Amino acid sequence: MTRIFACALALLLAIANTTSLPALGQDAQAPNPSTDLSHTYSIVARDAATGQLGVAVQTHWFAVGRRVPWARAGVGAVATQSFTNPSYGPRGLAMLESGMTAQETLDSLVATDDGRDLRQAAVIGANGDVAAWTGPRCIQHAGHLTGDNFSVQANMMLSDRVWPAMAYAFEESRGPLAERLLLALEAGEAAGGDIRGKQSAALIVVDAERASGPWAGRVVDLRVDDSPTPLDELRRLLRVHRAYEHMNVGDEALENDEIETALREYGRAAELNPENPEMRYWFAVALANKGLVDDSLPVFAEVFTEDPNWRTLTERLPSSNLLEVSEEDLKRILAASQAPIYAD
Repeated sequence: MTRIFACALALLLAIANTTSLPALGQDAQAPNPSTDLSHTYSIVARDAATGQLGVAVQTHWFAVGRRVPWARAGVGAVATQSFTNPSYGPRGLAMLESGMTAQETLDSLVATDDGRDLRQAAVIGANGDVAAWTGPRCIQHAGHLTGDNFSVQANMMLSDRVWPAMAYAFEESRGPLAERLLLALEAGEAAGGDIRGKQSAALIVVDAERASGPWAGRVVDLRVDDSPTPLDELRRLLRVHRAYEHMNVGDEALENDEIETALREYGRAAELNPENPEMRYWFAVALANKGLVDDSLPVFAEVFTEDPNWRTLTERLPSSNLLEVSEEDLKRILAASQAPIYAD
């Protein structure tokens, strides 16, 4: 224990020699840009086809998603890591939004940071211009690669093959940006990843067009704060996210009386996330509200069998106008027995 404490003290003293740490007794709530040691690997990228922007990261540190990845629709994305300075995120996005290029933004961030030698960061603009910085005191193996519409960067890696593997995976992949970002992270892990192991990960994708506020325009926003296999969990969450996208399309199709499209989309959602009965439940509610009570009954029956609380919830929906059926049909729904969910 003494040895661990001595190592930690030496590390903090090293940081203090290059950055301005607050003295003891200062405001403990004030964010300190140098005390979160998010040694990690990440990617910032733009989808050339859609213009979407994204950032993804994995590390052996708790809750990496709260400090390293930053993105704003139609503006850009930032990854700030190593001895993390989280101010790079919001300040960098503000600079990009004002019209500065990625390189101008990063140059300004680094130039005004006394701890620059310990930082690693990457910036991508709305048009795909990229810039990256790996400070000379970042823990080896450390480095970055920039390419067409992307930058990959890593520090404290097991080997120097991590970021080249990420770059190759991204360049060779096809499909939605979120899946390509995740493939890059998985390639980095396969090449050795963080020398300490893995603990948390995050993935953000934003729209190409600027949104009404910094909270809007997020296409994907997923975090795994603490897991022995964060990338596996991130992939699971992305699958669930895609399931809900199909649910939304199904809801819209049902509203437009496009029943075949709705059935197809709801079915796809159920395939992607079969363990979640709620998707099937609201599908049944939507069918009943469209007057397709007979079609809804087997779906209700299956969900009620899995958990009778859904039957209790169904009794409460009419008072909120969320289930608009006759009293007779409501009785039929509540009395639904087990039956196959989809007919051949």
